[in-house]
Amino acid sequence: MAAVLPGLRRLPGWISTHLARRDAGVRQTRGMQAAAILVLSFAVGAIPFTYVAARRARGVDLRRVGTGTVSGTSLYRVAGFLPMASAGILDVAKGAAGPALAMAAGHPALAAVAGGAAVVGHNWSPFLRGAGGRGISPALGALLVVAWPGTVMLLAGMILGKVFGETAVGALVAEVALTPVLAVTHGAVGALAGLSIAIPMLVKRIVGNAPAKPPRGRTYRNRILYDRDDRVAPQTP
Repeated sequence: MAAVLPGLRRLPGWISTHLARRDAGVRQTRGMQAAAILVLSFAVGAIPFTYVAARRARGVDLRRVGTGTVSGTSLYRVAGFLPMASAGILDVAKGAAGPALAMAAGHPALAAVAGGAAVVGHNWSPFLRGAGGRGISPALGALLVVAWPGTVMLLAGMILGKVFGETAVGALVAEVALTPVLAVTHGAVGALAGLSIAIPMLVKRIVGNAPAKPPRGRTYRNRILYDRDDRVAPQTP
């Protein structure tokens, strides 16, 4: 009995040490899991489905057409509706992939950030040497998983903008309103999703894709408001 007592006295310390090591291992595993999801979100988001569709349908490099934006609008102009619709579905799906994995793992905050990572990959794709789109399609997919009212907002903004002749302005209003609205509907996770997704979209509007000449103040204004370098006056019949 006397020989057993010292071992019993050491038992609480051993249990505490074991639990601390286990907790550290769990935290490390979760950290690695989170990092893997974010990297995957960025990598999947960077797949340029729109670029590939334009190449296959018309042999066109969207980086060399118009504003150089690798977007659904540019694809529609060179290849028509069906290629745009097919690539658009894939772009929406790639935005949802990472957030869906994070939500399945029980990490809504990680899902919010993963949505932003997908938008960053789409906007500055390493497969296109930093070129890309504006992030609308992957944002729709990501928000559909994390905070669905954001998807409705972006769609409504683009539709209303189209009705009034400026889709880019409608999208801008929706992007700016995204964070406060989602903070109301989904709390902290919604606000995080709004910030993670809206910031790279707004930054992309400002910096554009490899401008041919240094931009001026008016150019930045046009990029922010109209998502292009020059304000094109409406044509009169």
